[in-house]
Amino acid sequence: MNNTDFETEEGASSRNQQNTMLVGAFWRTGADFLSKILGVVYLIPWYAWMGTHGDQANAVFSMGYNVYALFLLISTAGIPVAISREVAKYNTLDDKNMSYRLVRQMLFFMLIMGVVFAAILYLLAPFFADLLGGGAELIPVMKSLSLGVLVFPAMSVMRGYFQGINDMRPYALSQLLEQVVRVIWMLVTAFMIMKIGSGDWVAAVTQSTTAAFIGMIASFIVLVLSLMKQGDFEKILNPGETHRQVDGLHLLVETLRQAIPFIIIGSAIQIFKLIDQSTFPHIMRWISNYSDTQLKVFFAYFSANSDKLTMVLLGVATTLGGVSIPLVTSAYVKGNQKETGQLISFSIQLFSVFMIPVVVGLSLLARQIHTLFYVAPSQLQLNLFVFAFLQSILLASYAMLSPMLQALHHSRTAMKYFGVTLAIKLILQIPAILFFEVYGPMIATTIAFGVGIYLFIRKIQQVTQFSIKVTYRGVLGILVMTLIMSVIMSFVKVVLPDKTILTIVLAGGVGFVAYLVMAAKLGYLEKLFGDKGTAIRRRLHI
Repeated sequence: MNNTDFETEEGASSRNQQNTMLVGAFWRTGADFLSKILGVVYLIPWYAWMGTHGDQANAVFSMGYNVYALFLLISTAGIPVAISREVAKYNTLDDKNMSYRLVRQMLFFMLIMGVVFAAILYLLAPFFADLLGGGAELIPVMKSLSLGVLVFPAMSVMRGYFQGINDMRPYALSQLLEQVVRVIWMLVTAFMIMKIGSGDWVAAVTQSTTAAFIGMIASFIVLVLSLMKQGDFEKILNPGETHRQVDGLHLLVETLRQAIPFIIIGSAIQIFKLIDQSTFPHIMRWISNYSDTQLKVFFAYFSANSDKLTMVLLGVATTLGGVSIPLVTSAYVKGNQKETGQLISFSIQLFSVFMIPVVVGLSLLARQIHTLFYVAPSQLQLNLFVFAFLQSILLASYAMLSPMLQALHHSRTAMKYFGVTLAIKLILQIPAILFFEVYGPMIATTIAFGVGIYLFIRKIQQVTQFSIKVTYRGVLGILVMTLIMSVIMSFVKVVLPDKTILTIVLAGGVGFVAYLVMAAKLGYLEKLFGDKGTAIRRRLHI
């Protein structure tokens, strides 16, 4: 295998587009990865401070966040992604004032949306807590999360604007600061309550979810300062004349119409988690004698505990997919099918070169990782942990592919495919829980997303005619490198003493270096990361 396996017919325009994608991916992926890592590392002290309530606390925390995440999607109505697409389109048409006008109108509208949906979440917290099996412990957690819903919609409009102009630095910095402030608040309040204060784990979890609002305030400030620094804040408040006469209300309605498919399709993973959350405890009560506390612990095993880690991977996948949307839209609007196809193939390979080896590496080190973050796992805990890691490839693939199809103006088809995916989940959910109990929700999700991803890839290929052969060769090479990496990691694990941190650091480090060297030798670094890849290869003296 050599560089030609990754080659497509490249023109200067395509290479510039790919370079732009790489710059955006670097900022967003880097910030997203660091913020997600912070969101995982805090678990080690946080879980320990919860004492014997660790799994319960993590379960209630995740139950609240699943509802919260869905409310964020609904309250933003998919507008950030739609804004990035519309801003990219108007800038391509050399009508920046139209972009400013759009952003101003959306900011006003999303402020209203934030107030409305925050009120709904706060007032209906008892209803949702009962419906989703969380009980009274979940009510204060959900009320605290309504504060985040209040701020997020307006903040997301500004992020969508920066994404649309392919200036990912402010977006990334705001995201990173949001997480830093959030984690600091979580750890300080958890320590004060659990180790110094009352020891009330519900109060500690409530403060941990309130941290989302505190972090958003910091993020909001960064975005506003960035807009002011580059002079766009004033232009958004007072946009100039546009090149065309468009009614403002019509523009708002049209943007919302385009955004609706984004919210429905983009909320798939959260909807599936809520289905699990609302069906699993109720069905298990019918077929077993487990207590509510035990069912919360089981929920932590198959969802909450693994989610904290797999969400890092899903975040990166969403980032990679989001970065490509303005570029794919621009190429598609220009009618350049070849360039559009090249960008799609490039995105899939860029996704695969990160996702596949990371998931396999995490699966191989699952026992040690679980012990580090939680406790030494039982066989059931370990099985579910590994299952969640492997399943994350499907979830991340969906998170990357579904916005791509929408960027190609096939939102109706994407909606239909989402409907098929959801129908399969609903049909399989109850039988899967009846037959497989705690494994059931994960099995139903895996089958449903597997079918959905196949449908998305098939349609994207039909629309763009991206090279299946080139993409397949690139992914096959990544699979071969991952297999070799796995053998090396397994050998290191066998010869090492059974020490948790030592095994993670050495086996994971050796596996990473082996994969990096192979990627450099086979030309993957340069093809996917351009000049940065060349610099890495030279530092490795390969």
